[in-house]
Amino acid sequence: MSEDKDKYARFAHLGFDDFRALAGNDTLTANEKVGFPESYRAKKEGPILADLIAKLPMLGEEKRIVIDVGPGCGDLARLFIDHCGQHEHELVLIDSEEMLAQLPDVANVKKVPAYYPQCPQLFEEYMGRVDAMVVYSVFQYVFAEGNAWDFLDRSLSLLAPGGRLLIGDIPNITKRKRFFASDTGVRFHQAFTQSNEVPRMDFNVLEPGNIDDSVVLAVVARARMAGFDAYVVPQAEDLPMANRREDILIVRP
Repeated sequence: MSEDKDKYARFAHLGFDDFRALAGNDTLTANEKVGFPESYRAKKEGPILADLIAKLPMLGEEKRIVIDVGPGCGDLARLFIDHCGQHEHELVLIDSEEMLAQLPDVANVKKVPAYYPQCPQLFEEYMGRVDAMVVYSVFQYVFAEGNAWDFLDRSLSLLAPGGRLLIGDIPNITKRKRFFASDTGVRFHQAFTQSNEVPRMDFNVLEPGNIDDSVVLAVVARARMAGFDAYVVPQAEDLPMANRREDILIVRP
């Protein structure tokens, strides 16, 4: 357990170029290349995909236009590619060239090597046409090193009427604190650390570089002000970090 915790801490503060380097590191597993120890993601891709389909029901339909920003090269990306192929979706994957090279080349998939949203041709081709857009375990890196508002605004411009954008697996530090301040969270922490330690949680403290409630709610407010419906939604309980992460679902009416 402690080894996985140390690995996760090592992966916690990475940027786009760091992930490019990880993609080419053959000593890492596919999941480690996208910043997760095996215990955090191995055999969890099925429940994650099921949660995505529940929130983006058009993924279960046929011949839709789907964009995945930052798919990485882990097992979830491969499962997502297979699912979209079975449903004849046009799937666009946007990530570094190094990450995309690790994924299979299949007929229904278009790979766009880019630092999103710095890909003008994508917007020329897909503006107002996308049925389902997935940004999973990515927004924290945008928040840390990019322009989160430009990322959001430009993503919204891609949605077709009725289209949905899921900004998923957001590590909200305030949600995390609420969990670990609870009796359930204390028991979870003690089981994970195999100790009697009670985690100390300080509320109403600014923690630069971390996403908190104010950021999550600001994303929802900005999308709503732009004419979209937007919601903070929980992850399915069987997801690996559902107790301290959450999703934002945005719908173009």
